[in-house]
Amino acid sequence: MNREVTMLSGRKRNEPREQGAITSAFARRGTGALAVFTLILLSSAAVRAVAAEGGGRAGAARISTVQVLSTLASLPASKADSPQQSAAGGASSSAPLTLTLQDALERAQKYSPQFQAAVTASKVARENVVQARAAMLPSADYTMQDLVTQGNGVLASGRYVTNDGVHVYRAWGVFRQSISADTFTQASYRQATAAESMARAQQEIARRGLKVAVTQAYYALVVAERGYATAQQALDQAARSLKISQELEQGGQVAHSDVITFQIQYNQQQQAFQEAKLQMENARLALAVMLFPNFNQNFNVVDDLDNTPPLPSLEEATKLAETNNPQVRAAIEALRQSRYGVSQARAAFLPSLSFDLDYGIEANALALRSRVSAAPEAGRLPNLGFFLTATLNVPVWHWGATISRLRQAEYQRRQAQVELSYAQRQMLENLYSYYNEAHAAQAELGTLQSSAQLAVQGMRLNELRYRAGQATVLEVLNAENTLMQARDNYAAGLARYRVALANLETITGSF
Repeated sequence: MNREVTMLSGRKRNEPREQGAITSAFARRGTGALAVFTLILLSSAAVRAVAAEGGGRAGAARISTVQVLSTLASLPASKADSPQQSAAGGASSSAPLTLTLQDALERAQKYSPQFQAAVTASKVARENVVQARAAMLPSADYTMQDLVTQGNGVLASGRYVTNDGVHVYRAWGVFRQSISADTFTQASYRQATAAESMARAQQEIARRGLKVAVTQAYYALVVAERGYATAQQALDQAARSLKISQELEQGGQVAHSDVITFQIQYNQQQQAFQEAKLQMENARLALAVMLFPNFNQNFNVVDDLDNTPPLPSLEEATKLAETNNPQVRAAIEALRQSRYGVSQARAAFLPSLSFDLDYGIEANALALRSRVSAAPEAGRLPNLGFFLTATLNVPVWHWGATISRLRQAEYQRRQAQVELSYAQRQMLENLYSYYNEAHAAQAELGTLQSSAQLAVQGMRLNELRYRAGQATVLEVLNAENTLMQARDNYAAGLARYRVALANLETITGSF
């Protein structure tokens, strides 16, 4: 008994210190916790009143009160009491980005390595044109040298007889110009321009191919989201059918086998719902890797599948393909490049002429006037002057290398002709194939939409018939499956038409 009283008296001595610490903790949290703290103090006063009636029970009451106060004091402050935490929370939970198909295409062009490689190749080809043009024009350089020769103590020229002194300074402006058959035919320059045009055509091919890939991924996500919603509706419908069968079983109107059948259907719809969710998440990942450099998944896509764009006539598509097909244009530029390659190889059989004009000083002193070490008695002489070198190069014998390069160029020209012919045939084949695909997809949209609408009516009617005892459980299950399949088929048909248009635009361009 004395031991218990000692413990209680110890707690009484420590209670003001604990309550003071708790009070300071609540004070740090601001006025938002003032009301709660007031209620706790009132409760503590009530506990003290009860404590006067008994020792052990009062001690337990005091202990529980202190524990409650300590627990409440340790709770985090509310959002109203912590503006800094509220601001931080608002910054971290940003709204998702909403993207249209055009937004997705623009983002994909920024972050696609294949498309950026085509863009880089086009820029490199443009710089090759600049370099080919510069190669036909005169060039100017500046050089400065100090030729130091070991002396021999006798001659002023030193130990190297080719030098005019121990120190020879050169400060020259050098101008060069080369003239050959290629300078007049401009084969190298025109070959570079053809390569640039081919690179631009290949960039357009990459852009249109990227559009197809983005369109497929974009509408795959849209279809997956629609499939997820359809699976949710099918799950709700299965739960409703199960509930109806259970109610009818309780009324003695259907057998327990119907309940079992609907329970199995409900379980299957749960699995289908999970699969639809997984498919939607995977489709989002596939699109995110194409659109964001940091693999951001916090975005939404606009569902515009119901806004089907029109399909041009075959005659209009053919005209667009004839004038705006990058595959054929790239093949034409490749053939033009190979023809200029043949001209360049033939120019190697002809002579070439080059001029080097040096203007500046070459003297024993770095000055405009100085004495010559070999003839100091001549006095100070002017050093500034020019030196012209004209070189005629006539090819005579290169062990068949020149004729071999000509044969290579001719082989490449023949191959380019074959590839151009094939590109033209392939363009026609793809044009008709893609157009037929788009036309068939467009023609099926009406049937798919009608089937989806009829499936909704069929589901409603079969449910009413089952309630009235006029339909079997199999008819209801068939109506549920038909509705889910019809909705999925309609969404897939809309996406198929969009992808077919994107494939057709790889041949014709935008229409």
